[in-house]
Amino acid sequence: MRRLISSGSTFESQIGYSRAVVSGDWVFVSGTTGYDYSTMTISDDVEEQTRQTLRNIGAALAEAGASFADVVRVHYLMPDLGDFEKTWPALQEVFGEVRPAATAFQAGLSSAEMKIEIEVTAHLGQR
Repeated sequence: MRRLISSGSTFESQIGYSRAVVSGDWVFVSGTTGYDYSTMTISDDVEEQTRQTLRNIGAALAEAGASFADVVRVHYLMPDLGDFEKTWPALQEVFGEVRPAATAFQAGLSSAEMKIEIEVTAHLGQR
């Protein structure tokens, strides 16, 4: 069974993707940035962008029937890895006990105001 989850972001319909896809016991959350989808605004602070990104991911996971405790892999994408340490407090809050497999990449993002993009994979079968 495959189920598509949307956050309501205009990017999803403009580009043609889902915020998350549930396939069996797996939840794949697309690369997610720090936009507040209700206002389509984004902070210029990397720590606040990280916190908003995690709120966006948390909402997608919840709609999928999952939580951060189910996350088994996380990818961090940043145009400037020099900012990565600034994100650690927010990341520690949600992943500190979960400790998923993780990789950080330095990469250009789709717009200059984006300072972090996070993608996660969760597995529901471990419950």
